[in-house]
Amino acid sequence: MTTIMIVDDHQLFREGVKRILAFEDTFEIVAEGDDGSEVFTLYEENNPDVVLMDINMPRMNGIEATEQLMTKYPDAKVIVLSIHDDESYVSQALKTGALGYMLKEMDADAIVQAIKVVAAGGSYLHPKVTHNLVTEYRRLSEREYKGSFHQHEIRRPLHLLTKRECEVLQLLTDGQSNRAIGETLFISEKTVKNHVSSILQKMSVNDRTQAVVTAIKNGWVEVK
Repeated sequence: MTTIMIVDDHQLFREGVKRILAFEDTFEIVAEGDDGSEVFTLYEENNPDVVLMDINMPRMNGIEATEQLMTKYPDAKVIVLSIHDDESYVSQALKTGALGYMLKEMDADAIVQAIKVVAAGGSYLHPKVTHNLVTEYRRLSEREYKGSFHQHEIRRPLHLLTKRECEVLQLLTDGQSNRAIGETLFISEKTVKNHVSSILQKMSVNDRTQAVVTAIKNGWVEVK
């Protein structure tokens, strides 16, 4: 059983998330709050496996609350929930120690998958956020090399991955969700998940973001 705490100042949003999670037999909501100032007390009283943390709250925002929580409980597993896909927000959240960053426009399957991945010790970023981080990585690379950064040749890692896995890896880099990848390649979402799991294992990385960054560094994918 994965125990979950939800902290969000919008009650209707909390209720919506709770309805989604109620369909999962292995999930249990053990606490909820409406401000970051409550996080510390709620966490100590309930010791949840995963904390869903809104980023914008009136008295203490999710960034500050996560930072304070992680200072005393570095093993806490936090997924930040936000309407912002800007790279600066994502970077702030990840610097505090959050393991996930989800946009509130997410669908039900995405939030369930994010919780399962983070509960298991991995990290999960909304596909749109991943795409923005890739764009930022490219911008920083161009600055580092004073404008000389240019990907002259794409070397698909066929020594490591199958042709289909290379296609999936490219679409991950493009920021596509599992569902969108399935539609692009005309395969089921379950098959996409199997390909992603295989890619992570073969590349010896923990999550999709690490796979994308590694692929970019090695010139295995095209950065658009």
